[in-house]
Amino acid sequence: MGKTEKEHSKAYSLRITQNALQNIKEITGYIAYINHQPNNAIKVGDKIFKTIDRIHMNPCIS
Repeated sequence: MGKTEKEHSKAYSLRITQNALQNIKEITGYIAYINHQPNNAIKVGDKIFKTIDRIHMNPCIS
């Protein structure tokens, strides 16, 4: 019933578009400058990129 290891070993590419990067900058900029929380903006940006890295390293998430 479950998927075999061979079925899970598909490789996918992960592309981050310039538009997505701009959106991340806008989100962190809003947190830093509008909400006056620069430390939280750094944490949010770091978590977004760590999540993207995890998706890139483990593309076999069901």
